[in-house]
Amino acid sequence: MAHYLITGGSGFLGINLVRTLLARGQSVTTLDLTPFDYEDVQDQVTAITGDIRDTAAVATALEGIDIVVHTAAALPLYKPEDIYSTDIDGTRNVLEQSHRKGVERFIHISSTAVYGIPDHHPLVETDKLEGVGPYGESKVKAEAMCQEYRDKGLCISIIRPKSFIGPERLGVFALFYDWAKDGKNFPVLGRGDNLYQYLDVEDLCDAIWLCATLPSEKTNDTFNIGAKEYGTSREDFQAVLDYAGFGKRIISIPEGPAIFILRFLEKLGISPLYKWVYETAGKESFVSIEKAEQVLGFRPKYSNKEALIRNYQWYLENLDSFSHASGVTHRVPWQQGALKWAKMFF
Repeated sequence: MAHYLITGGSGFLGINLVRTLLARGQSVTTLDLTPFDYEDVQDQVTAITGDIRDTAAVATALEGIDIVVHTAAALPLYKPEDIYSTDIDGTRNVLEQSHRKGVERFIHISSTAVYGIPDHHPLVETDKLEGVGPYGESKVKAEAMCQEYRDKGLCISIIRPKSFIGPERLGVFALFYDWAKDGKNFPVLGRGDNLYQYLDVEDLCDAIWLCATLPSEKTNDTFNIGAKEYGTSREDFQAVLDYAGFGKRIISIPEGPAIFILRFLEKLGISPLYKWVYETAGKESFVSIEKAEQVLGFRPKYSNKEALIRNYQWYLENLDSFSHASGVTHRVPWQQGALKWAKMFF
């Protein structure tokens, strides 16, 4: 049995990973600004409420820890200064304290946002990194810091997951699920025939487990993680509308004018969609997972369609618990802002 620290343990990935590790007989400590409030596992976890930017809090959380899984991050809807301080300064703090404490392994959850808006596919781990906006930029810098600590002898796995979904995931996906629930058609930018890869959070947790348990000579590396089976935006989102049962369809809208409007709404602060979302939504976006398959033996269980439907099922089953909540994390729905008025026309 190993003792894990999960930074961001109260978040969407955090709680799914907590449950995965407990089911496999591991010991878990979490560190998060948000109190750990999951009643099903609360008495099985050492939950510390604290900030990854706080050296004392991180040092306390690391006592007796063997493996760190660093999931904590300020997401794109946070203020730029909070993104930079959390995702760069906070990551540096966790890396430095982990190195000082002599932890066995450090697993850093990065993002395919480090590739920016690419000009080719599939993306591989050796492609150029060019983050878009504060979030993408900070993820690139965080990876550079991970390399510094690899050079100091710390075994570090860097995982670049595609956008991941599943139980507990809301955020921007709650907008789509809300429209599906209410029997609305749903718009996509352009024709919707662009291949777009997602990832089920259970498959991501499996990849993390492999990085935590396989020999370090295999795991001290960087891996893209995504679904093995995925289709076009039109096909995969249509599967959810079909499951919802109202006979609604995916509707194409002209990409150029839509992006112009979304840029304007973002500047006004009345849209939940940020540049990286709407600039890539109508374009192909998929990574090669061949390295993870060959080196780690990664075998994702869920296709895009299965992951989206599984997330939608959880959304319907738990709607009462978050129907009046909103915020900027993946655990709550993002405010629809001006898009709630667009819903009337679909």
